[in-house]
Amino acid sequence: MRVSIFGTGYVGLVTGACLAEAGNQVICVDVDAGKIERLNRGEIPIYEPGLEDLVERNRQSGLLRFTTDAAAATAHGEIIFIAVGTPPDEDGSADLRYVLSVARDIGTHLSRYAVVVNKSTVPVGTADRVRAAIAATLAGRGVDVAYDVVSNPEFLKEGDAVKDCMKPDRIVIGSSSATAIAALKTLYAPFNRNHERLVLMDERSAELTKYAANAMLATKISFMNEVANIAERVGADVEAVRLGIGSDPRIGYAFIYPGIGYGGSCFPKDVQALGRTARGVGYEARILDAVEAVNHDQKSRLYAQMEVHFGGSLKGRTIAIWGLSFKPNTDDMREAPSRTLMEALWAAGARVRAFDPEAAHEARRVFGERDDLELVDEAMDALDGADALAIVTEWKAFWSPDFARIAAAMSAPVLFDGRNIYDPKVVEDAGIAYYGIGRGRSVQRPDFV
Repeated sequence: MRVSIFGTGYVGLVTGACLAEAGNQVICVDVDAGKIERLNRGEIPIYEPGLEDLVERNRQSGLLRFTTDAAAATAHGEIIFIAVGTPPDEDGSADLRYVLSVARDIGTHLSRYAVVVNKSTVPVGTADRVRAAIAATLAGRGVDVAYDVVSNPEFLKEGDAVKDCMKPDRIVIGSSSATAIAALKTLYAPFNRNHERLVLMDERSAELTKYAANAMLATKISFMNEVANIAERVGADVEAVRLGIGSDPRIGYAFIYPGIGYGGSCFPKDVQALGRTARGVGYEARILDAVEAVNHDQKSRLYAQMEVHFGGSLKGRTIAIWGLSFKPNTDDMREAPSRTLMEALWAAGARVRAFDPEAAHEARRVFGERDDLELVDEAMDALDGADALAIVTEWKAFWSPDFARIAAAMSAPVLFDGRNIYDPKVVEDAGIAYYGIGRGRSVQRPDFV
């Protein structure tokens, strides 16, 4: 099929590459000419496992092309995806200026029937607004062209996006048009062979499904962090509690790992946007407000522990940080807990020496060159003479370190485990003071699940 995708960010690029891999002819369009030039040279703007090879293979085959030409992309696509950003506005609502701008571009160039698909994460009612924007633009041209607008939200996890796209656990399609549904069924057939993954509904329900899914996952994280904070105060070990409740199939183990909060481009934005949607219809979403408040406070947890350990002053201290991205297997630092920690340390007069397998370039872009930030090329290089080590992102490379080497490298060995990836007893037996999240007493950690 002929597919056009407006937006070459995280969602657009992964979706385009995967659809091309299935044999479709895909054009990805973006207003950023520099990004398009880099993509046409085979340079990938984000780190995502498997994506670079996928893009390059399909670019070389001619199935995946990149352009800034909106007219050509609109003319090409039987199915036209809108996959541009919806950043949070000042009031927490999703900013739809880019989505509606693309809708007007489509209306400007549309000359035959096409299925227009909202892939961006958007508030309830956006399909209606896109439909109206296209209609108004067509009317301004004095032409009458048939089209359908469909809501087809993405459910891609950063770090697993290619796998999620190629083997989705569900494909949500919001539409009342039999023609549009048939077209998307054909497009997604290669991804739907093992068992039926299509979930059909109306547009507004599909839009709400995306927000509700992310808000539910964020709620599990904040709830577990609440439990961790209680465990710390009553002398319980939250890791034992996690295993005890996760074994209940009604709860499960996913997203109940305590830590220093969630980040990224999805959960913070979507929780805020859903709360804003609720307030817009006169409903106070108290759980969503609490989820966001707990997460905000949790990002400061490691710094609070450091203040206690160092007697209230970190001025002149050097803190080693392992992990800058908001989660492993990505270079994304948007809303990352590392940013909260580093900014607090700098405000207190401390220096930061940090390592991340993929996100160092992003840290340089975000913070620039500064005297109180050193980005190193190896994890152990961050420790030389450091006053403390903070584990902020649970990259697999950090899970089995040589604790004797860590103790020897640091000036006064202390480890702040923001992701509870270590056994407190093992760390302490190596002569390193240990602080975790919700580890009320230093007990032998149960087996990982």
